[in-house]
Amino acid sequence: MSIHASCAAHNGAGVLLMGPPGSGKSDLVLRLLHHGFDLVADDRVDIVDGVAQAPAALAGLLEVRGLGVVRLPHLEAARLALVAHMGRGERMPLPSTWQGLPAIHIDPASASAPERLVLALQAVQGQIGVVAGAFA
Repeated sequence: MSIHASCAAHNGAGVLLMGPPGSGKSDLVLRLLHHGFDLVADDRVDIVDGVAQAPAALAGLLEVRGLGVVRLPHLEAARLALVAHMGRGERMPLPSTWQGLPAIHIDPASASAPERLVLALQAVQGQIGVVAGAFA
């Protein structure tokens, strides 16, 4: 399946960022790179058996609004662990999934968006506990 989305990975665990054009996916990927994540794909993501990768023509490319398209180091592929829908979610969300993967809503414009994704990824990997909310 090929979808309009972006993907970054932390220690090989992929986070799929979904939202309409202009919702902040690429900008959030750019900020995640400074939090130890690797670029997997921007704008289009091919997903086969839970593994995400960029279409060959877009591999390593990231659109940076106001600058243009830049070529960056990237991972060839990453197994998806989490889906993040762009947009403000509920304060205390119920568990949600997309294609069988745990999913959250995140405001990409929030200053803490990268840190929230790190915590969400740690939660789905069992590294931290969630007492109430998306993964409880």
